[in-house]
Amino acid sequence: MRSTVKKALIIGLAISALLFVAMADSGSSSEEAKAAVQIVYTEKPGDGEEPEAFHIKTLASVLGSEEAAKDAILYSYKEAASGFSAKLTPQQVAELSKKPGVLQVVPSRTYKLHSGTGMMK
Repeated sequence: MRSTVKKALIIGLAISALLFVAMADSGSSSEEAKAAVQIVYTEKPGDGEEPEAFHIKTLASVLGSEEAAKDAILYSYKEAASGFSAKLTPQQVAELSKKPGVLQVVPSRTYKLHSGTGMMK
C-alpha cells in the first residue's frame, strides 16, 4: 500500500514539474505569439550588392545575427520593389522601421477574390 502512495506522489510531482516548465516556457514566448508576417520595403541596395544580402544584413541588425535573419525571412522581393517578408514582433517592427534603408513596414494581408458567374456573361 505504501509503495502505491509513493508512486502516486512521484507521478504527481513529475506532472507538476512538467506543467511548471511548460508554463515558464510559454511566458517567455508571449512576445513571439504576437509576431505576424510583415512586408518590409527597403531602398534598392547599392551598386554590386545583392538584394537578398542587403535584406539579410538589414534584418540582422534587429535580430542579432545573419543566421536569425536568414531563418526569419520568408521571401525577398527583388524585381518590381525591394524588400522582404518576415514574421516579426511589434517591438522588432518598431526597431526595424528606424533603420537606414527601411522605407516602410506593413502587415501582410491576404485578399480573397470574389467572382460571380453573372460577371462572365
